[in-house]
Amino acid sequence: MTEQIPVLRTTDHGTAKLMPDVDRERAWLLTVDGAPQSYVDLDEPTHLEFEYARRLGHALDTVAPEGRALDVLHLGGGALTLPRYVAATRPGSRQDVVEADRGLLELVDAYLPLPAGAGVAVHAADARAWLGTAPDDAADVLIADVFGGSRVPAHLTTLAYAREAERVLRPGGTYLANLADAAPFAFLRSQLATFAAAFEEVALVAEPGMLRGRRFGNAVLLASHRPPQVAALARRVAADVFPARVEHGAAVREFMGSARPVEDADAVPSPVPPGGSFGIG
Repeated sequence: MTEQIPVLRTTDHGTAKLMPDVDRERAWLLTVDGAPQSYVDLDEPTHLEFEYARRLGHALDTVAPEGRALDVLHLGGGALTLPRYVAATRPGSRQDVVEADRGLLELVDAYLPLPAGAGVAVHAADARAWLGTAPDDAADVLIADVFGGSRVPAHLTTLAYAREAERVLRPGGTYLANLADAAPFAFLRSQLATFAAAFEEVALVAEPGMLRGRRFGNAVLLASHRPPQVAALARRVAADVFPARVEHGAAVREFMGSARPVEDADAVPSPVPPGGSFGIG
């Protein structure tokens, strides 16, 4: 049985800490260099603790009929929260997880192992490099949740990267990304413009106060060649314990404004979070 005491390890890309949740018997919080990365309940893999994870979960629930198995590619692994969620809600799914920090993967495997038969293959590699070697039309869903510390790496923000993602997705596939920004939203607007140049449809899920510029926060980007299930997704995120709204169509175009797609030569990471935005005291 996993010991319910904090675990601290120096991994390839930082200092990882696993902390048990005193309110849930086999639940753990993973932080890297003090920034929360993942939350996992080994007994209840459908429990999503973080706001952004819940919104990604709602999006996953609407991309295909309930229970249908999917081929899912995860860029960024953390403690494998979303792969566990997909395995539980869509049995028989085939999933690949790409995580650059091999030491982190080893820590998670030792203390938070996946259940037998989960159908998840884990790869220690750079996300964009691995994506470049993936075959065409290989995934139904691609989920990007890659943070170097608390920032999305620059090479995962560009039009060339978005086109690689589009190539790897099947024609009806969906790209989902966890992004972070604050007003005036230069980074978020540029990401919408970038993915709108590679996909026919883009949508955004975020907390209304964050979109009004009240705080730094996470937003979930959706991109696809088919219209998203906006009504179904909007109902789910509005009823969540952390309510959010879905922006699509004219609202997204208005929010995007004059933002332009990001080229590799001009790419920058997502902004540094203000002090205390994500840290654990």
